[in-house]
Amino acid sequence: MAKQIVVAEGSSPPIGPYSLGVWAGDLLFVSGQTPIDPATGTVASDNVVEQAHQTIKNVRAILEAAGLTLDNVVKATVFIKNMNDFAAINDVYASYFQKPYPARSCVEVARLPRDVLVEIEVVASR
Repeated sequence: MAKQIVVAEGSSPPIGPYSLGVWAGDLLFVSGQTPIDPATGTVASDNVVEQAHQTIKNVRAILEAAGLTLDNVVKATVFIKNMNDFAAINDVYASYFQKPYPARSCVEVARLPRDVLVEIEVVASR
């Protein structure tokens, strides 16, 4: 199967050897996004709520570049630096996703790239 790569104009470029999004049939796999402000290339804030908003905006930009929306997401994985931030991140997440919600996992991790507080990857379907 030939891979189709998604490039999102105005989004933060990958910080490693990976693609922002890859189509595999009718599924779009979006690489983990962090709260990097695409306009400045810096972490959006040191506040977890603001980081969560920017992270989802970055995910949404890649989906839109592929002709999809957050409504097309079928699975999300949320990586957080501190499980004590779960409720705050969950509130932000719930403000972007509507019922029926996608399947989701949330895990606390020791460290994320650029020492951000949250990273989100998704799988979406046409």
